[in-house]
Amino acid sequence: MSDRPPREPRRPGARPFQSRSGGRPGAPFPPRRPKGGKAPPWEGADDVALLYGWHTVAEALANPRRKFRRILATENAVNRLAEEGLTLPIAPEVVRPSEIDRLLGPDAVHQGLLAEVDHLRSPALKDIAKTDLVLVLDQITDPHNVGAIVRSAAAFAVSAIVTTARHSPAATGVLAKSASGGLEHVPFCLVQNLSRALTELKDNGMLVVGLDSEGPADLEDTPLRAPLALVLGAEGKGLRQLTRETCDVLARIDLPGAIKSLNVSNAAALSLGIARRVMKRG
Repeated sequence: MSDRPPREPRRPGARPFQSRSGGRPGAPFPPRRPKGGKAPPWEGADDVALLYGWHTVAEALANPRRKFRRILATENAVNRLAEEGLTLPIAPEVVRPSEIDRLLGPDAVHQGLLAEVDHLRSPALKDIAKTDLVLVLDQITDPHNVGAIVRSAAAFAVSAIVTTARHSPAATGVLAKSASGGLEHVPFCLVQNLSRALTELKDNGMLVVGLDSEGPADLEDTPLRAPLALVLGAEGKGLRQLTRETCDVLARIDLPGAIKSLNVSNAAALSLGIARRVMKRG
């Protein structure tokens, strides 16, 4: 599978704009520098996220930390929301399904719901270092894969996902849909430099374990303890050299079948399951 992300839909009502640097209309704003220790934003991403699909929007509605700016819903979706007892923070715009199709494209499975929301706040590294399990993504760029990883992370009670503001898909659109509501339970901790972030996690007591096919031992046979950070690299490329060197230890996942490699989202789910089991045992 290619790591090149598909084109994301433009948010409802968005218009081409002039970049702050005076570039061509429609060019993204240059990345903002963090001020006062705040996390950097996703490079090139809009400051508003698109959420669509029943589970994605319903989980967001149940999250008091989400700020909604706009909700588009079909009549059937509005009735279903009422039946499920979900409270809408703002009045929805009732539209035909074709209107949401037009905004998202014909292949998006939106189930009559589209919301425009603020991105969730990025937690500080020093705070997530106090939790028991964190996932770190080293330039995994396919939003389908990252979304599936978020869903698995939510299932295994991961405290946060650490990734870089550059070379990472923003938590919107395809990624949010693939996460199926997981974004509301597993925050992204955005950093500018991954190796420095890993060093900070280590300095705060975290064991940093990189998943690598050339690791000296199987993950299940590797001593693991909380607080733990598992690091995964992109398909094909794996962990970057500096990331590998910064990890405390490297571990592999041994597979008994004829195929010896997994899609990165499947590898994430398997490694999280192993980590939980080993930590519980130890």
